[in-house]
Amino acid sequence: MSKRNAGRRGRPRKRRSPSGEGKAQAAEATVATEQPPAPRAARARGSRGARDPGALATPDRARRDPGGVGERPEAPWHPWPFSELLILVGAIGTIVGFAGSRPAVLFAGLGAVLLGTLEFTIREHRTGYRSHAALLAAVPTALLHGGIALCLFALGARGGVLVLAPLAVDVPFFWLFYRFLRARFEDARRERVFALGRR
Repeated sequence: MSKRNAGRRGRPRKRRSPSGEGKAQAAEATVATEQPPAPRAARARGSRGARDPGALATPDRARRDPGGVGERPEAPWHPWPFSELLILVGAIGTIVGFAGSRPAVLFAGLGAVLLGTLEFTIREHRTGYRSHAALLAAVPTALLHGGIALCLFALGARGGVLVLAPLAVDVPFFWLFYRFLRARFEDARRERVFALGRR
């Protein structure tokens, strides 16, 4: 072995310093190992929010929801349940009048049920709590149908004319009145959701 080779072997080798890119990768790996993993519940909430972009849009979602929003509006005579009692008494009167063939009691019971139902449906609808547009539009439409049928009967019409002829007025009247009630409900629902969001 020559002296030149012996000198090369005995001389310690210098380590090459890592380049800038290698330093950056090493730093990122260190930071990644130091950061604790996110909790499982947080990851689940994040993935659920990513799948459901409308989950955070509570006001809009509540406005589209046909169910109730917020607390049920109270009657002027709260806490007395007069509407519920009126419906109960009317239902009993309807059953008694139908079973005993008493037309006066039957119609009185039906009227009591109708009044009690209309009271809380109008209250919920006009405050934006829950929509009852179809029911509220059907009641005046039925009254209009009955009035037209009575007029036709007084004029001498008989048979199917009393049922079919009023439909020419009932259908457009119901549709227009329903659209009007639905628009009023949407305005009230937006105001209700806005008021709840400010609390």
